[in-house]
Amino acid sequence: MKDSIDFGTTKVSSLFSKLLMPTLLGMVSSALFVITDGIFVGRGLGSDALAAVNIVAPLFLINTGIGLMFGVGASVVASIHLSHGKPKTARINVTQAVIALSMLVAAFSALIVWRAPGVACLLGSSERLLAPAVEYIYGAVPFFVFSAMLSAGMFYIRLDASPRYAMMCNVVPALLNIVLDYLFIFVFHWGVIGAAVATSLGYIAGAGMVLWYMLMMGRTIKLCRVKTHLRSLRMTRRNVGYMCRLGFPSLLCEAAIATMMFAGNYVFIAYLGEDGVAAYSIACYVFPIIFMVYNAIAQSAQPILSYNYGARLTRRVSSALRMALFTALGSGVMFLLIMYFFAPDIVSLFIPAGFPANTIAVGGMPLFALGFVPFAVNIVAIGYCQSVERDAAAMFITAMRGYVLMLLCFWLMPKLCGVSGIWLAVPVAELLTCVLIFVMYLRNRK
Repeated sequence: MKDSIDFGTTKVSSLFSKLLMPTLLGMVSSALFVITDGIFVGRGLGSDALAAVNIVAPLFLINTGIGLMFGVGASVVASIHLSHGKPKTARINVTQAVIALSMLVAAFSALIVWRAPGVACLLGSSERLLAPAVEYIYGAVPFFVFSAMLSAGMFYIRLDASPRYAMMCNVVPALLNIVLDYLFIFVFHWGVIGAAVATSLGYIAGAGMVLWYMLMMGRTIKLCRVKTHLRSLRMTRRNVGYMCRLGFPSLLCEAAIATMMFAGNYVFIAYLGEDGVAAYSIACYVFPIIFMVYNAIAQSAQPILSYNYGARLTRRVSSALRMALFTALGSGVMFLLIMYFFAPDIVSLFIPAGFPANTIAVGGMPLFALGFVPFAVNIVAIGYCQSVERDAAAMFITAMRGYVLMLLCFWLMPKLCGVSGIWLAVPVAELLTCVLIFVMYLRNRK
């Protein structure tokens, strides 16, 4: 499952293709992981259960964001150390990231489970949706550490020149989740908690594959012993802090999707009630899937960018950036056309025709899809800034895109355009972010 990859000398287009295909297939498998949950819950348990799962979904995104933060941060640092001929230092950094990630996510999960009803209400749950939302939290959140480990582990395995094994770490959990969703919902009739447990078992399988690789199969990037005396602990704290700073924009990106769900749930329930939330939940299933594809493109470029940035090979850095950007733009146009022509079919996968939520979603999804193209540019730009240690720029773009502009648009667009404005809030925020990135590019070029 290992490839012969030299990030410093192999032709950039060949490197990108070699990394992109397995990464993309792995991300598509992750997308299936997400979308099958929505289809099985919507078809098997109804629109209220789908809305309840959507209420809880921001917690999953924040948890994934924590995993990506440690994955990106440690991968960038390790890539640069490898370009300087320091494989032992790279291994130590990755091990420190794995330990810190596990401790942080365990504490995060315990806090949520302890206050589950209050957390569900805080996320926007109505009385009608509270019971299934809390049930889903109890079935899924205790296993968050496995989900975060899977998200981070993909970066380390790809950096170790094993993109196909990284792909399998996503494919196996996705297939397992499909089988278990069917069994737990349609055969055993376990309801919402059955969907949660099916998801959790999939993540456990994927995290197990990651740990097995890093303990038994790793070639350069693998887990190692770390020293525990006071000086080493101080170095660990410093290293982990720097990795978190580099990877923090990835957490912000995931949390931004959580903010989009959170704000949208509040606005839709105010304008259209529970049916509006159920309709919006379909957009919230689709948007992370689009993000996974763009993220696969950015992640495929990341080790090429970081390694050649560390080696001061600027032409190769520019070539990798252009390749990632054009690939993402092409994907964005394709997704926009698919949603424009096939919105009724996509919506009917989740909620059958004839339900009020189906009608709302069919009218709104083509509007929502207008943001897919600028979203592509934004994700690649953020990934580039992270890869070349421009963490301040990455954090600024992410904060503007996912928080300032997003919340402003959710507040302003419904006032200007009514219900259509709610669907247009995210596309307008993405477009404004794209304009901001272009302005920053022109200033830097001067």
